Amino acid sequence: MQENYLAKWLNNELSGAELEEFKQSEAYDSYRRILEASNRLEAPEFNADDTLEAINNRRTLQENKVVQLHPFKKFLKVAAVAAFLVVGVSFYLSTLDERVSTQYAENKEVMLPDNSKVILNADSELSFSEKDWNEKRNVELHGEAFFKVAKGKRFTVATDAGTVAVLGTEFNVEQREGFFEVSCFEGLVSVTFQGAETKLPAGSSFMVIDGQVIASKTSDGNEPSWINAESTFKSIPLKYVLQEFERQHNLQVETDQIDVNQLYTGSFSNTDLNLALKSISMPSQIKFKLEGDKVLFYAKKGE
Repeated sequence: MQENYLAKWLNNELSGAELEEFKQSEAYDSYRRILEASNRLEAPEFNADDTLEAINNRRTLQENKVVQLHPFKKFLKVAAVAAFLVVGVSFYLSTLDERVSTQYAENKEVMLPDNSKVILNADSELSFSEKDWNEKRNVELHGEAFFKVAKGKRFTVATDAGTVAVLGTEFNVEQREGFFEVSCFEGLVSVTFQGAETKLPAGSSFMVIDGQVIASKTSDGNEPSWINAESTFKSIPLKYVLQEFERQHNLQVETDQIDVNQLYTGSFSNTDLNLALKSISMPSQIKFKLEGDKVLFYAKKGE
């Protein structure tokens, strides 16, 4: 990462490619949180009239008197202000939610304050308040995660698409742009979407694609396939399959004259790139060309 990325980011001068590279750096999350904290700091109220009056009064009393502060005293004042700002920002950051995120081709395991376990899939983010957990009991999810809730514990998973209420169960939640799915593997979960609540017993799923609720399907096994390094789909539009392929293999996908809305049923490996490419192209009757960190999926000639 170039050294001037931070300054360019603060000035909104990064290009799209530079921004993506900066987001994948280890320091990005810390810089973002500090910036959020700084933006929320409020300046003290300032009354211009009162300040002008005070200046005039001082001039009257000290009309011919000039006071020169010792340079070291100036330094102490500046240092005091800087220390105050550092302490203030540090205190504010301590009140922010805990945030855990993953990059492309990365999974992470997170333990919640009640000892429930969460496994984040690639390109996902989870946030919660550890300090106020007993009062809020709420986590926010962007992306996909598998939850193993501690016995007898209760909390809510909030996403941009809907919310999931749980009690001592195991379930998977995926929320991407245009795609929302909740699969229950053990116990019972409650899904609220557009104000309507749906109860999901073990072995069932709730899915929304492009705003349309899809009939529930049975979930195979005791956990989602991606936990075992494999992505599985049943009658899912190809565009979402290719997006997941991008996340799991950290590649840029391009398409040429193929129907990305055709339904795909099958699986691909999250670790074996060549096998994954074949697993996607063969059932969809398309070809692919891999060059560096880019892959092109294109239609077969004559079809």
